[in-house]
Amino acid sequence: MKLLTITVPCYNSEAYMRKCIDSLLKGGEDVEVLIVDDGSNKDRTAQIADDYEARFPGVVRAIHKENGGHGSAVNAGIENANGLFFKVVDSDDWVKEEAYLKILDKLRDLAGGSQVLDMFISNFVYEKEGEKRKKVMHYRHILPVDEMFTWEDCRHFLKGHYILMHSVIFRTKLLRECGLKLPEHTFYVDNLYVFEPLPYVKNLYYLDVNFYRYYIGRGDQSINEEVMISRVDQQIRVNKLMIDYFVGHKSEISKNKRLFQYMRNYLEIIMTVSSILLIRSGSKEHLDAKKELWKYLKGKDGLLYLYMRNGIMGRVMNLPGPGGRKISVEGYEICRKIFKFN
Repeated sequence: MKLLTITVPCYNSEAYMRKCIDSLLKGGEDVEVLIVDDGSNKDRTAQIADDYEARFPGVVRAIHKENGGHGSAVNAGIENANGLFFKVVDSDDWVKEEAYLKILDKLRDLAGGSQVLDMFISNFVYEKEGEKRKKVMHYRHILPVDEMFTWEDCRHFLKGHYILMHSVIFRTKLLRECGLKLPEHTFYVDNLYVFEPLPYVKNLYYLDVNFYRYYIGRGDQSINEEVMISRVDQQIRVNKLMIDYFVGHKSEISKNKRLFQYMRNYLEIIMTVSSILLIRSGSKEHLDAKKELWKYLKGKDGLLYLYMRNGIMGRVMNLPGPGGRKISVEGYEICRKIFKFN
């Protein structure tokens, strides 16, 4: 068994996937790199994946599948993983070697310990095109550093501090046992990836190193605001799935105060992002969709609806009329600066 499986979802990624894969190969024989070619059809992604497999047998495996979207590629990685631990690295991102090797050393130590590690957390860096100063997302003021801990040991999570896909390494068996199955042909499923497994996570470890480099700068990236508005139906789908999951597991989640607080805050941020995208679009169809989304939340859990609707972000997102919507957009920008999300 390998120590760590890293899945690299690729879709027409010829222009940048080599930088990603080359950074992962520095992990050596303890690492398994799964290059998941998600039905690429416009470039040499498939051939590049096969070439890496031929050059690095026993380390790289190329998996070719019909196009199903990012979530489908992650699902394929989980299904095919031979590693004790599992990580996703997107094909336009990369990892820093020094931090990478420290993480592998720590995973080796923890794998042989008396306690079972469920989730490993490290920092990531926003590699934003054109910016010299790189923003680092760290957790040192919230999570215990360099020790095994549980949710009860965490400090108060601020609304802007949430754990993204870039931050986490999961125990592979946990992902399978929790039944995680990301929806196909849907963007923004990374929010589900770092949400649904959490009630199953008992033991965590945080290493304060800047490991993952998250590239931002391509115009066609899914996080580009114009792209997000064009795909807002998929954002809403993920949002509703998160509502369903939280409400369906609420009795279990609420047994742990810190976990409940964290997952509720995360859901509140996603509700805010969905709302502002629909407001920014400004079409009647999208404004109606925003009302329907909040109505959906109310129908699923009235108390949760009241909590979010009466919170600062809920109030800002639901001001009436054109003037109110203008204030909502301005208020969103203020909230984003205060809570430091997106």
